[in-house]
Amino acid sequence: MQQFRADLHIHTVLSPCADVEMSPANIVQKSKESGLSIIGIADHNSTRNAWLVKELAQKEGIFVLTGAEVTTKEEVHCLAFFETRDELLQFQTYLEENIQKVPNKEGHFGYQPVVDADENILEMVPYYLTSALNKGISNVQKKVDELNGIFIPAHVNRPLNGLFSQLGFLPPRLRFDALEVTGQTKPAHIRERYNIGEEVSLVYDSDAHFPEDIGRSFSSFYLEELSFSEIKMALNRQNNRYVEAL
Repeated sequence: MQQFRADLHIHTVLSPCADVEMSPANIVQKSKESGLSIIGIADHNSTRNAWLVKELAQKEGIFVLTGAEVTTKEEVHCLAFFETRDELLQFQTYLEENIQKVPNKEGHFGYQPVVDADENILEMVPYYLTSALNKGISNVQKKVDELNGIFIPAHVNRPLNGLFSQLGFLPPRLRFDALEVTGQTKPAHIRERYNIGEEVSLVYDSDAHFPEDIGRSFSSFYLEELSFSEIKMALNRQNNRYVEAL
């Protein structure tokens, strides 16, 4: 097995809360400087800058999981990633059809540009991307499964928009590939506090909104090669693939 450093939670400039320096090209460059081999692009409720990052990162030998950070009806944030462009576009349609479209007139909640490789603005998303969907977490998870994706409840240890802060418990029938942790809290403490078994993979990510945050928190993936299927196997501890937290 080979070891790969991964940060699966990075926002581009498309997210209203992200810094203007979080362009696709800057993200790739900073990821390279941070020694990352795998990154996840997860803008709030939109996938529209993700594939461009993937294309740029391929030239630098960095593997990109493309997807979004979804806000469910319960205000739980979840990471959803997809292997193919068609699956990504289908999920984008699902997001657009189900998000509560609060107007973001003149960037009141923050600017939300879709950009090209040269940082030219192609379009401004006119509604607030951090609004919740009208679909609950189980529905979102089933849609991700339908599209053969990866589903990871985000920053479960946070007091806001985490699985435990919003629901108070881990739904017994919720299928997920891993749980995400942010910050420097040790895995043993996280497992004890939230009663998470050893069979559940924990991934540590930065949730980067600024270039200097990329790779600040990361996990190590042990894979035979860089691919979507290998990453998914590692998250689920299959065929000797696995993820190692801090």
